[in-house]
Amino acid sequence: MRNLVWISLLAVTSPAMATVQVTYENPGVQNTTAVFDYSGVETFESLSSGGHTSFMTDFGTALTPVVINSTYTNLTINKADQYGAAGGSGRYAVAWDNAPYQLDLSTSNGGDINYFGYWLSALDGGNLLDFYKNGSLVFSFTPTSVLSVIGGNSAYFGNPNAPFSGRNSNEPYAFVNFYFNDGSSFDRIVFHQSPGGAGYESDNHTVGYWIEQGGNAVPEPATWSMLIAGFGLVGLAMRRRSEAASAC
Repeated sequence: MRNLVWISLLAVTSPAMATVQVTYENPGVQNTTAVFDYSGVETFESLSSGGHTSFMTDFGTALTPVVINSTYTNLTINKADQYGAAGGSGRYAVAWDNAPYQLDLSTSNGGDINYFGYWLSALDGGNLLDFYKNGSLVFSFTPTSVLSVIGGNSAYFGNPNAPFSGRNSNEPYAFVNFYFNDGSSFDRIVFHQSPGGAGYESDNHTVGYWIEQGGNAVPEPATWSMLIAGFGLVGLAMRRRSEAASAC
């Protein structure tokens, strides 16, 4: 039986709040092990690399009873390299400190979305997420607690996929799950990199309505007050890379 970390967030500017459990998958696992009532995965394989002002996707749910409708805005896509792309091929999403992007979500039956997960490759302390519901910030995430757990496990470090296996060995690669509880949900996610940091690479974006959680616990509960301005980062050295998107 898994022990899961509870992260309770109380909004500073709104009475809205969300109780969220965060877990991470085993080394090399690049999809969630959760069980869903309905869900879908966006792999970005249909997109060319470069900037996309707006990209609409159903997360592969077009033929299922519940269709997940969504729009990415200001999304940038890179082709596979040592920093990203699940399986070592295809495309992945990236944000830079001057170029966040957002994901807006709805369902064909009006049901809630209470789960998000992604393969967070080349993970660093500036990889930030903000979750919203009806325009109000309900949960913010900085990966400090996840880094504190996997930082001592060498199995997470370096790209696990051929042909880039072992490259970028100073940074971990992990699939991270966010489970919203107690009836809470979200309809927007904003992906942003802290100013002055490196790229924010991720793939296999997964959304849905969870019924059974998966992944490993962050052992120490952490309570963070949500700050719209973001979070201060402590003691994390961050790489710098060119912000030029990879060519097709």
